[in-house]
Amino acid sequence: MPEGDTVLQTAARLHAALAGQVLTVSDLRVPRFATADLTGRTVLEATARGKHLLTRFEGGLTLHSHLRMDGAWRIYDPGERWRGGAAHQIRAVLATAEHTAVGYRLPVLELLRTEDEEQAVGHLGPDLLGPGWDPETALSNLLADPARPVGEALLDQRNLAGIGNVYMCELCFMARVTPWVPMGDLPPLLATRLVSTAKQLLEANRTRPVRTTTGTTEAMRRAHGRERVFVYGRARRPCLRCRTPIRVADREGRPAYWCPHCQRGPTP
Repeated sequence: MPEGDTVLQTAARLHAALAGQVLTVSDLRVPRFATADLTGRTVLEATARGKHLLTRFEGGLTLHSHLRMDGAWRIYDPGERWRGGAAHQIRAVLATAEHTAVGYRLPVLELLRTEDEEQAVGHLGPDLLGPGWDPETALSNLLADPARPVGEALLDQRNLAGIGNVYMCELCFMARVTPWVPMGDLPPLLATRLVSTAKQLLEANRTRPVRTTTGTTEAMRRAHGRERVFVYGRARRPCLRCRTPIRVADREGRPAYWCPHCQRGPTP
């Protein structure tokens, strides 16, 4: 599931493949920008802002994309077969003489002036993986609505940018509270620790090919059967702390996982 760390890695791959190169193919397969042609422009950079991707071109243009649940950008060498999905799922094709970047199932794809990027991402809170990370502002944002559930507050990108459903569930487990505990019920030290832990987790996974919150690498999982996450996706399996079966509930269309023994607070 694309979260801040995944999006940052995607931006790095796009940058490595396209930056400094001239586009030989530009194909945006969304009605609003179907006639836009970036061919002949040099790609300046690809960067991430929270869970948003910004690919900038000479001439002051930016292609803004968002992966949401299952979107993806794939990079291919000349002549390589495209394997990211069916043809009707392709939303963008950007090619240079050396590589082709193909965007699949992108729910958000828009071309805008680089000077207008803030219209697309200006609402975001401090970026957990960005150069302007501000933990005090992030904490203040989370606590601005004391009655709001912790899980909902963490997922609101206006509070802090980069957390998705996986990290939300894992952070709540590590804080020993359910996702439905009001933010205002958290002791000040725990609320502060929640923000610092979020930063630590995303930083630790920013270059890992497979995300882990327990510290177990993919090699360790294969060799010893250890789990890479505490609760996410582990419904009915034993909690790694107490062996109580993990529970799952629908949370506004997203699954929320928690341990009924280790995590205090209300549940659905």
